Amino acid sequence: MEAKSRVEYSVLNIATGLGGYIINTILGFICRMVFVRCLAADYLGVSGLFTNVLSMLSLAELGIGSAVVYALYKPLAENDERKIASLVEFYGKAYKAIGIFIFVMGIVLMPFLNVIIRDTPNIKESIYLLYFIYLFNTASTYFFSYRSSLIIAAQQNYIVIGLNYIITIIQSIVQMIYLLITREYIGYLLIQTIGTFIYNVLVAYIAVKKFPYIKGKGIEPLRENERKSLFRDIKDLTVYKLSGLLVNSTDNIITTFFNGLATTGMASNYTLLTTTLNSLLNQMFNGLTASIGNYNVTETKERQYSMFKFLNMMNFWIFSWASIGILCVSNDLVKLCFGENYVLGMEIPFVIALNFYTVGMQNAVWTFKQTLGLFRYGKYAQIFTALFNIIFSVLLGYRYGLFGILLATFIARLLTNLWYDPYVVYKHGFFKKPVKYAIKYLKYLIIVTINIGICMFLCSFIKGKLIFSILIKCIICSVIPNILYLILFFKDEEFKYLIVSIEKMWRILVNKKL
Repeated sequence: MEAKSRVEYSVLNIATGLGGYIINTILGFICRMVFVRCLAADYLGVSGLFTNVLSMLSLAELGIGSAVVYALYKPLAENDERKIASLVEFYGKAYKAIGIFIFVMGIVLMPFLNVIIRDTPNIKESIYLLYFIYLFNTASTYFFSYRSSLIIAAQQNYIVIGLNYIITIIQSIVQMIYLLITREYIGYLLIQTIGTFIYNVLVAYIAVKKFPYIKGKGIEPLRENERKSLFRDIKDLTVYKLSGLLVNSTDNIITTFFNGLATTGMASNYTLLTTTLNSLLNQMFNGLTASIGNYNVTETKERQYSMFKFLNMMNFWIFSWASIGILCVSNDLVKLCFGENYVLGMEIPFVIALNFYTVGMQNAVWTFKQTLGLFRYGKYAQIFTALFNIIFSVLLGYRYGLFGILLATFIARLLTNLWYDPYVVYKHGFFKKPVKYAIKYLKYLIIVTINIGICMFLCSFIKGKLIFSILIKCIICSVIPNILYLILFFKDEEFKYLIVSIEKMWRILVNKKL
């Protein structure tokens, strides 16, 4: 079978990701609307809280996955079956040990749940039973998921995400029917657990079918120099991952502590919107990651830098556009989907949009930092991000509640990795002056600020029926930014690169009938 090019793999990965995600997103919103109408708000809080707690336990992964995926790029490009099999075997043993560790530690933490959940939640099931199901779901995944990383590193992410969306769509339909008939949360959760288990088993089976040599007998262990290189990357990623999870997985815990499960549940409706948008947009960038990894193994620094500038412009275009929509439309969407009682003050969409934009603008930076293997840079800066986040979350959360907790996350990132990670990529990846990135970032910031002012001004005049208001605001927040970007960018080198890329993808879609 003829191997596909990087562009073909990218098209397949992006098309599968976007197509499946659009269907899955629509079903996900319908499922959430059924959820909030059938169950109390505290159930949303339970979901967000336990997800955060178990994300903290996933610190045990210690960056092994990212290090192994990076290590797989070169042997996959060279078709080195011996090294691929050795890496996957190492990865599998490590992940099974991690799964056992997470399960045991999760059981140990179970008696301390009442410390976080101080008020009795409005749920009829045992909080400990629900936690145990979440724990089993998380721990069992580690016994299978390591094989999916091989498929992803081989630029065939479309297989993984396609299967994931098929399972998730079926799962969502069954969950909605079950909730409407029974209004019972425990069964809803068990259906999700069964769906996750089936997905993991199928992905592991597909990986073995596509790469049968990873299952053979007599697989050589990694050589001494290979182990040293891998463990060096794992060590560097350990601190980075630890700090990253402390930044991303503490907000719900602190919100629950200060404001209770109901507030956590209400906030989760807003974060659901942003997570949905973020995941949708990331389908494009995730579909490119393995191809960029392959690209960075084979291309010159100048070509790598040109690719980065193009992705950074696309990053800004897409995430700034989405951030404007979050700011102008999210309150109306929450009111329409979940009811007026779930709507929060305008300061919440503002700070959520701020976090969404600043994190989204790091996508190109993080993709190149990962695929260039720059793991050892920034690990200690990330520790400060985590510490600042916790300190500011407690201080601002006590005084300003949910708004203060969300703002603390932005402040922590602003003081650390929002400037340091780009510095690392420019200084040690491209050997360029980091000030070039700073100038471009400032230019983009001015443009998006102007866009926000125009769109909010125009949206302030929109009155009438809620669904009509949402539709008009979405049109305003789509037309104005994109017209402005076309005017400002059409002469740029990055925009010309975009046109060439679109032409290449179109030829592939037409000629190959992908």
